[in-house]
Amino acid sequence: MSSGVRVQVWLARAGVASRRSAVELLQNGRVQVNGKTVCEPGARVLDSDKITLDGRPLAGAGRLVYYALHKPSKYMCSTQDDAKRPLALDLIQPFVKERLFSVGRLDYMTSGLLLLTNDGEWARHLSHPSSSVEKEYLVQAKKEIPVELLEEFQRGLWFQGEHFQCQSWNLTGPHSVRLVLAEGRNREIRKVFQSRNITVKRVHRTRIGLVVLRGLEAGRFRKLTETEIKALVRITGEIHGHRH
Repeated sequence: MSSGVRVQVWLARAGVASRRSAVELLQNGRVQVNGKTVCEPGARVLDSDKITLDGRPLAGAGRLVYYALHKPSKYMCSTQDDAKRPLALDLIQPFVKERLFSVGRLDYMTSGLLLLTNDGEWARHLSHPSSSVEKEYLVQAKKEIPVELLEEFQRGLWFQGEHFQCQSWNLTGPHSVRLVLAEGRNREIRKVFQSRNITVKRVHRTRIGLVVLRGLEAGRFRKLTETEIKALVRITGEIHGHRH
């Protein structure tokens, strides 16, 4: 059995492109391995190989790592912020050698479960709306939350030209609700409540798929278990080998 991985898989894991887009990069002669242009998708490469795109060296994913982080409120999920606000990555990056990025995002004020990895392909599939990975949130509002709004949210509602829909909901008090979303658009929950002039006090993500936040204090992180990683891969329907 050949060692290494197919070059398009290597490119996808390194976060350069999806596998399909990586094949196009190869066919267009834009990828070089150890100084030689590689056009065939089936070519196998090692992490020790020098791989470049348009002459620019690429850093491979190397050892693939997967973490769950409890992001506090008032932390950004981006890799940098012009306003110099704290970054979620700063809570974990000093403790790991791999360069990480977040799987999807939580907005600045939203707290809770955030997944981080150096596996570009895994992150891309999990973040794609079509993956339909369940995400559960605890929401607290300043006003009483109308059941009618939640029923409409489950059926699907439009606000400011966008369509929003939750999978399920469970009122935990007059001002609080647990929501399960399958897609999750940018600031979706806040916009839905804004549609009824309800101010949200807190949005807190407690679960992604079968990965739960329970027992993880704000600002702390842990490695995902092999079971959690495989389950998330299975949900997205994108099965590929994971190296550890």
